[in-house]
Amino acid sequence: MNKIEHIGIAVQSLEVSIPVYEKLLNTPCYKIEEVASEGVKTAFFKVGESKIELLEATNPDSPIAKFLEKRGMGMHHIAFDVADIDAEIERLVADGFQMIHQTPKDGADGKRIAFLHPKSTESLLVELCMDRK
Repeated sequence: MNKIEHIGIAVQSLEVSIPVYEKLLNTPCYKIEEVASEGVKTAFFKVGESKIELLEATNPDSPIAKFLEKRGMGMHHIAFDVADIDAEIERLVADGFQMIHQTPKDGADGKRIAFLHPKSTESLLVELCMDRK
């Protein structure tokens, strides 16, 4: 794993949360994007070499809606940048980690992504990210 790519934070409303994070981080939101397949709308902020991703549910059955219902707003996941996502999935599975996504899929911000199941990462949702080529 190369670096922390971003930290995902579940919020009720991007409209309400973006101005709060712009003030907190002293930087503008540089991208808002919807990922329909995940039922989520995202907003990104650069913080040094890493990013903060705010996540708003776009439908009541989305993973973010379920997270918010169960846990409320707050940290949802940590994402790591990897050089070869397929090789990293293979390595992690061989080391006994359980994947939510066995095959990478398109995510926000021009990335291919895959999530590890929190049951195998001491309750932390971990995302692997690699730039789409």
